[in-house]
Amino acid sequence: MQIFVSGSLAYDRIMDFPGKFEDHILPDKIHVLNICFTVNGLKEKFGGTAGNIAYNLALLKERPRILATAGKDFERYEKWLLKNDLSLESIRKIPGEFTAGAYITTDRMDNQITGFNPGAMKYPSQFTFDNANNGNTLAIIAPGNIEDMLTYTCVCREKGIPFIFDPGQSIPALSGEQLSDMVAGADLLISNDYELEMIIRATGLKKGQLLSLTTGIVTTLGEKGSLITTPEEEVRLPAVSVERILDPTGAGDAYRAGLIKGLALGKDLFEAARLGVTCASFAIECYGTQEHCFSTEEFWARHEANFGVTV
Repeated sequence: MQIFVSGSLAYDRIMDFPGKFEDHILPDKIHVLNICFTVNGLKEKFGGTAGNIAYNLALLKERPRILATAGKDFERYEKWLLKNDLSLESIRKIPGEFTAGAYITTDRMDNQITGFNPGAMKYPSQFTFDNANNGNTLAIIAPGNIEDMLTYTCVCREKGIPFIFDPGQSIPALSGEQLSDMVAGADLLISNDYELEMIIRATGLKKGQLLSLTTGIVTTLGEKGSLITTPEEEVRLPAVSVERILDPTGAGDAYRAGLIKGLALGKDLFEAARLGVTCASFAIECYGTQEHCFSTEEFWARHEANFGVTV
């Protein structure tokens, strides 16, 4: 199956502050805040919604096309994608910009201050679906360039290409009308429970009304698993138990990759979602969104151990 992943490519630059932010921020001076935190070094990780989803799909032996933009500092990420047999063909380079970057400082109480530079993500990836095989194609429209999100949902709908709509952190940048238009015609709407509530408030549509616009709604619930809702039924899937949970960041993107893999295998929505749960379980065992790794045998063994079914 031909899989298209539209979203972002970004560097996550993570810094640890050994103290507590609250000890250095004066409440009565918050309106003239001017402060510097000395951190214990910086770690750079590969991230972005499209990069994370594509990476997990590569682990699942799929070769998706990434529809995103990257900047003049993309060389390190580029080598990583090539190492994982992922094509660069549909990634648009923006020479005068940096690749999108998140600068995340975390104190010892797990409070975070983040600065995000969209950089190359300000520009659309300008991909055309002219050669897409509609009968054997699946796309996911994940958070990234807003123009891409608006354009690709329309193009997929017009061309009859099945697509998953995943608005995520881009929800605040979209109007209620835009959100409802983008849900309409999507094969699936996927979000976490907080994001779903944001969609409901923005569109003024209740969950049942949203369900009339799409085939199904997948709601991830973190450690509580996920909820799969169709017009016929609603099923809660538990999270897969693991020996250690180091970092939940990126678990949602891993879930999406497993879900897509299941759909590519011709599984029904509920079984595909179980693959999503299994894939997410590997992501939370490592720090970073593309640090985990598993073999095909390890994946299916864990899936079978938790759900009693395999391919």
